[in-house]
Amino acid sequence: MTRSARRTRRTLLAAGAGAAALLALSACSSSSGSSGSGSGTKADSSASAKPSGTVTVFAAASLKESFTTLGKQFEKEHPGTKVSFNFGGSDILAASITGGAPADVFAAASPKTMAIVTDKKDTATSPVTFVRNQLEIATLPGNPDKVSSLKDLTKSGLKVVLCDKTVPCGAAAQKALATSGLKLTPVSYEQDVKSALTKVELKEADAAVVYRTDVRAAGDKVQGVQFPESAEAVNDYPIALLKDAPNAEAAKAFIALVTSAEGRKVLTEAGFLQP
Repeated sequence: MTRSARRTRRTLLAAGAGAAALLALSACSSSSGSSGSGSGTKADSSASAKPSGTVTVFAAASLKESFTTLGKQFEKEHPGTKVSFNFGGSDILAASITGGAPADVFAAASPKTMAIVTDKKDTATSPVTFVRNQLEIATLPGNPDKVSSLKDLTKSGLKVVLCDKTVPCGAAAQKALATSGLKLTPVSYEQDVKSALTKVELKEADAAVVYRTDVRAAGDKVQGVQFPESAEAVNDYPIALLKDAPNAEAAKAFIALVTSAEGRKVLTEAGFLQP
């Protein structure tokens, strides 16, 4: 082989080695980029799992004050979220859910009203009892009619309001009356506990059978009277994630807050009983 040929061969070999090196670097860069992309996907997936957007909660009227507090706490802990509440009689809320109303969470004031939803298989998780509630008599401030027992509500001329029998607070009142063997004809039946309480606050009624939590929330607008029969009519409050929830991730996080020690502290301070 001539000297010129040997030089040409060395030049070609060097060029080939350089090309191989460039290909190796390119492969490493591509591999690194692919790895980075994979990490980004995981991060994005993790980020998307964080609560965001609006979570819609259908809840019993008696939960209004405590859930409003928990809603604000939830929004503070999860920036970018909003909790939208629909408070009302549990039976009416349950009917709305089974009728197709879009909601993420249902918190009912009794297992019976929750069953309206579970029987239609409209929950995604099994209901969990998170608190309990007990009845109390709400009278006008100062208790001018000297109401001291459930029997006193049967006095002639006393205007008493009850929740409708289909509403948990109404069903509980009927159970308490049956336990004591009393018959009571109210001046009106209200669709939820807040409506019954409002009648007393506005002095349109002398007394109402409501929850102890509602008496506490009303402050000095009413006066509470406890009665022993209420122990026989304590309501369990179940909560569940709904099927086809528009915002399931945020809903799960809200339920987690409600059932946490932090959530139960807010609820017990409002007068609810531990499950």
